[in-house]
Amino acid sequence: MCNNMKTMGIAVLSIGTLVFVSGIIFYLQGNSIVGPTSSFMYSNPKWIVNGQWIAVSGVLILAAGLGISLRRPRS
Repeated sequence: MCNNMKTMGIAVLSIGTLVFVSGIIFYLQGNSIVGPTSSFMYSNPKWIVNGQWIAVSGVLILAAGLGISLRRPRS
């Protein structure tokens, strides 16, 4: 069971990392820092806020994954 929990923890950490990075990219696109100028997110204040919330969600998922992977099995 311990190996299964570690695998699940690593999977949740991976998902959290992807969500966090996506949020940062969306935030930067909303601020006109990265991305093509033809994107609907480019220089769009709505995506600044959306990117922040997506990044915060990614951090919460990362914290959950860290908690799962560091959890000790009950004896």
